[in-house]
Amino acid sequence: MRSLLAIILTSIISLAYGQQKTTIIQTDQVQQAVARGAIIWDVRDEKSYLEGHIPGAINIGEIGSTLRDPNKEDYIPTEQIQKLFNNAGLDVNKDIVVYGARGNPYTYFGLYTVNYFGGKNAQVYHDGIDGWKQAGLPIQKERQTLPPVSVALIAQPQLVVTNEEMLKIAQSKSVQIIDARTPDEYSGKDVRTIRGGHIPNAINIPYEDNWQDPATAIKLSKKQVADNSGMTLKNQTDLKQLYAKLDPDKETVVYCQSGVRAAETATVLKTLGFKKVKVYDSSWLGWGNNLKAPVADETFLNVGALNAKMAAMQNKINQLEEALKNKNN
Repeated sequence: MRSLLAIILTSIISLAYGQQKTTIIQTDQVQQAVARGAIIWDVRDEKSYLEGHIPGAINIGEIGSTLRDPNKEDYIPTEQIQKLFNNAGLDVNKDIVVYGARGNPYTYFGLYTVNYFGGKNAQVYHDGIDGWKQAGLPIQKERQTLPPVSVALIAQPQLVVTNEEMLKIAQSKSVQIIDARTPDEYSGKDVRTIRGGHIPNAINIPYEDNWQDPATAIKLSKKQVADNSGMTLKNQTDLKQLYAKLDPDKETVVYCQSGVRAAETATVLKTLGFKKVKVYDSSWLGWGNNLKAPVADETFLNVGALNAKMAAMQNKINQLEEALKNKNN
């Protein structure tokens, strides 16, 4: 760990030269944040948090289920989020580091949430608890609490794109649109709303392509790799190459299914120097379910076929349960 004097000198030099704080930080920078008393926010589920977290980190539960409506996947009412944050001592105006598991886009959704509600001094630790453990650093299992605060959350609508704005943007060729979903979602093969497909003129760059090995999650499920090291971000040179066909000076809008994966890509783009980056908050849930919105490679969800598959699956489960019951008897 660097000395306190070194940390202070680094801060003074950064201020003197007008350097902006890096948004995506590494393990040593998290150590510095802990040393200076920053709020460390663990966005994982409570069980994972209590099994081991960065010392001093707070937790309000798995962020995707705690802060969002389970059906619409939009934020729950602001007053409810404000109460959760205030009770946890999560002051969005303070110095904050957000982390989860390595590569988990909900970490970036946490960063996006802090910024959306007025924060200006938040950073994200991409390698998360996995990077922390691999560095051999200590973990804490006891729940950490902070004194409650009383902070009003003020939404910053200029940071996002609404459904109405997206309809206009889709007709303009001056705006770059990135679809951060999988190729199957983009092509309409994987349908997750009333319709599948993509917004016209959008280019498909899955958010996993930001990783050193985009196939890591699949390899983990097949036990082809031992850990999630492949989810580490590519270096700056490779990331610049990934987005080389885009213009950093043009307005860029990123979307996915509900805005979570898009939050990671949007943050990466900002670190690469893209100046006008926004997230289409409702993303495909808002677009695909709006029958007035134009769709490229349009497909429709066959509800009847889906129900039939579910019924067949339930029938197989019933048969297995009955066979197991007979075997035990």
